[in-house]
Amino acid sequence: MSGVRFDDLAKNQRCLIIGEVAQGHDGSLGIAHAFIDAIANAGADAVKFQTHIASAESTLTEPWRVKFSLQDATRYDYWRRMEFTEEQWVGLKRHADERGLQFLSSPFSTEAVDVLSRVGVSAWKVASGEFNNMPMFERMAKSRLPFWISTGMSAFGEIDEVVKWVKEQSLPLVLLQCTSEYPCPPEKVGLNLIPFFKERYGCPVGLSDHSGTIYPGLAATLLGISVLEVHVILSREMFGPDNQASITTGELRQLVEGVHFIERMLTNPVDKNRVAYQLAPVRQIFTKSVVAGKDLKAGTVLRKEHLSLKKPGTGIPASRLNEIIGHRLLRNLTRDEVLLEDDLEEVD
Repeated sequence: MSGVRFDDLAKNQRCLIIGEVAQGHDGSLGIAHAFIDAIANAGADAVKFQTHIASAESTLTEPWRVKFSLQDATRYDYWRRMEFTEEQWVGLKRHADERGLQFLSSPFSTEAVDVLSRVGVSAWKVASGEFNNMPMFERMAKSRLPFWISTGMSAFGEIDEVVKWVKEQSLPLVLLQCTSEYPCPPEKVGLNLIPFFKERYGCPVGLSDHSGTIYPGLAATLLGISVLEVHVILSREMFGPDNQASITTGELRQLVEGVHFIERMLTNPVDKNRVAYQLAPVRQIFTKSVVAGKDLKAGTVLRKEHLSLKKPGTGIPASRLNEIIGHRLLRNLTRDEVLLEDDLEEVD
């Protein structure tokens, strides 16, 4: 399993990276399993699905957000095609465990909460559209698992109420900045809300990104997010409603590497003096010394035109050029020979 614990999130020690499958599997159990392997191979910490039970969450008249499916007459039909049995969910969870991934799935009904409670999830990832579904919140709270809540469609008043309720239950909470546009343009990602949420709510904060790029996740890492959720597809040529808002699993690998690179930078402040000391041998290669600009005889009183500045920096540093003007040479020097302290004497 992933080594990231909730305590790590609370202390901002690491950002937990979630590969969100959503409906990318298009109802195929085999493709859902393929996503688990691809997300694990990319180095993410968790895989997330969505658990839909059409009869529990939808009506026959539910409108399409985007009419993309030629095989489903209604949105209800589409949700029904996205369903897996409880046994199939158990298999997906087992596969995620075997690949060292935390297993998450957003429920969209209390019935889905019951299924996932039996299957086992690491936390409750609450989708933006379920923000005011208090019966579902109450059912989830019985498990005492952490709540990771997306704020995509909610105003501050609603967020205030939900955060207050979760804290009253003494449940761990991560609040995710999210804008429910697919894809989300850069002007609406809302990175400014990450430090704002941290201060206002005093809890770990994350980003649920729908931009279809790796850039918001990298930028948000610099702001100290604790959770990063990105929609993932196996290929841009795959069928599905969220392709434009997703990154490929190859891009997910880049994102994971980038996040960990940034974390290492942030957790390792540089002592400039110490670095300079450690780089002293390299410094000699790259810096310049005072050298003879031409053949010079012993006894020559040095003038500026006698000298030049060239690498390596193993002799008198270039910064001391003006100091040695007027000194007398104690030995012959050939052109480009490095001057040393013992080559000079002061002239009375």
